[in-house]
Amino acid sequence: MSWFKRTDSNIQTETPKEMPEGVWIMVPTTGETVHRRELEDNYWVCPASGYHFPVGSKEYFSYLFDEGSYTEFANDIIAADPLEFTDRKKYSKRLEDTRAKTGMNDAAKAAVGTLKKLDVVIACMDFRFIGGSMGSVVGEVLSQAIDMSLKKKIPLIIISQSGGARMMESVLSLMQMAKTSAKLAKLSEAGVPYISVMTNPTTGGVTASFAMLGDFNIGEPNALIGFAGPRVIRQTIGRDLPDGFQTSEYLLEHGFLDFIVSRPNMKNKIGRLLKVVSKSYEK
Repeated sequence: MSWFKRTDSNIQTETPKEMPEGVWIMVPTTGETVHRRELEDNYWVCPASGYHFPVGSKEYFSYLFDEGSYTEFANDIIAADPLEFTDRKKYSKRLEDTRAKTGMNDAAKAAVGTLKKLDVVIACMDFRFIGGSMGSVVGEVLSQAIDMSLKKKIPLIIISQSGGARMMESVLSLMQMAKTSAKLAKLSEAGVPYISVMTNPTTGGVTASFAMLGDFNIGEPNALIGFAGPRVIRQTIGRDLPDGFQTSEYLLEHGFLDFIVSRPNMKNKIGRLLKVVSKSYEK
């Protein structure tokens, strides 16, 4: 005997609930969906697949500096347009639009603070600003970060994510390769540690200069790291490339990286490295 009887065929709701946009995020490599809060709690790394979503300088600073506390500097530098460059739009207009969209002055920021109670300078590039391209401002921000590290005799960490030199500034952007490399040579002579962290992607003139000059070179898992892109190389040499070519794993196997470190473990790994070398330089 049935004690209950359904009077309506379906349960009715007066106002259907809509899922807020951006709550569920699709993982590009697997097609799975992950709750945004779960990703945020795991440093924007998929817990199941290990896929590292791209994040910017604000996130890296909050992950690496103790208690997310730091002091920015060199944050008032604005790019000019000496070549009056124009492609699909004027470079000056592109800069203006990108500043408004990202809230950043350019594709790099620098800050000083502590990591595992050790004083450090961290400079971080941001792919959201014209593909993280390296122009005169990026070169100057990084140079001031190196100068700060040298002045205070504290370790330097540079986090790279870039499509390479900024074509809108032509030779001026290429000069930043020599500028940053020369500055890092002074840091090396002074015996101050420099750790380079390469994320996805790190390419072009950035890879060909400061990104590969670390005392320790670290890559995030499955990051694209190289000079020219795989498509350009394939067209140039007329051959298929090895599986996984230009990934962090491939570079580690061939001696270009010292470590591959997932983002949630990055702070602990860098802290251990700095404690190992801390006795080798004068504070």
